[in-house]
Amino acid sequence: MGLWLPILLSAVIVFIASSILHMVLKFHKNDYKKLANEDGILEAIRKGNLEPGMYMFPCHTDPSAMKSPEFIEKCKRGPIGTLTVMRPGMINMGKYLAQWFGFCLLVGIFVAYLTSRTIQAGSDYLMVFRVAGTVSFLAYGFGNILDSIWRAQPCGVTIRHLIDALIYALLTGGVFGWLWVR
Repeated sequence: MGLWLPILLSAVIVFIASSILHMVLKFHKNDYKKLANEDGILEAIRKGNLEPGMYMFPCHTDPSAMKSPEFIEKCKRGPIGTLTVMRPGMINMGKYLAQWFGFCLLVGIFVAYLTSRTIQAGSDYLMVFRVAGTVSFLAYGFGNILDSIWRAQPCGVTIRHLIDALIYALLTGGVFGWLWVR
């Protein structure tokens, strides 16, 4: 129970830091590109009547289909990509921010669990900082490396997200080191 304060405080501090990075400093303003023919592409997608979900193009339903001449030609002609389709309507930032804060709490809970299992009560600040910071960096950052590998996320975007993760890790490690059970 003595770890709830660092869990909550680290989640609040990371939430505030992420808001500053995204909304004030606009560190991620160039992460997404605008489609050259947005209206035409959106109209084509509307005509496809897509359900919300994740799509890949060209897509195959059977690995052996990847060897077919038709599939190979589609890949050569391009484009190749993935598409995430959300429900129509205004984007509800409140919902996404609440989910982000919930994720920050979840990270804090796992940081507290792993740190409490590897570091004894009364340990010095630096020892707690190292473990809590490392665990939180893994939680906040490494998923972006997977996005670079499997979803062709540009390297620059991944690096910016890893910088975010490092900042969040330093803040989380600092809070846990400061408020560690004495």
